[in-house]
Amino acid sequence: MKRRLALISLLLIPLFASCEPAAEKEAATDAPAKAKVLMKTNMGDIEIQLDGKNAPISTANFLKYVEKKQYDGTVFHRVIENFMIQGGGYIIKDGRFAEKATDAPIKNESNNGLKNERGTIAMARTSDPNSATSQFFINVKDNPSLNYPNNGGGYAVFGKVTKGMNVVDKIREVETGSFPPFPTDAPQKPVIIESVTVIK
Repeated sequence: MKRRLALISLLLIPLFASCEPAAEKEAATDAPAKAKVLMKTNMGDIEIQLDGKNAPISTANFLKYVEKKQYDGTVFHRVIENFMIQGGGYIIKDGRFAEKATDAPIKNESNNGLKNERGTIAMARTSDPNSATSQFFINVKDNPSLNYPNNGGGYAVFGKVTKGMNVVDKIREVETGSFPPFPTDAPQKPVIIESVTVIK
């Protein structure tokens, strides 16, 4: 499957996300105003409060994938210690990252007032602003360069870590390097998302 690239920082660090060829669509916007999920990883648990009030499209999209158990068994495939940790799109198969199929991409709602600050979760996308599918990232520091209207329209924040930032920090400190097909920034020991479930 084609992997596409988005340039998202002043240093032109790429944030990868790809999707099945499909027309952009808006996710159902009947997302709950507040929903909390528990992300269990092989390095510990992370609780995330979603913001369906300010980010209804991204929240509904994420919860749809949670309901489908799309994230169970995926990995954090890209880690940059002073930037973010990214996951939600790949499993490991035959010693390589293998991309999971996704639904159609959603509309970018980065202009929702939420900022890419430490501990926030946002949708990963390609250079096309309206290309986010299942991949997400957690900011490990404030990243104002990702806020609307920067970097071709900004990256949509839709929640924040409420417990487990110590786990996020452990993940961001893992050794990284090459892991097929990515040449850099891949954890050398798999960081596995064992499950994501709604808890509130």
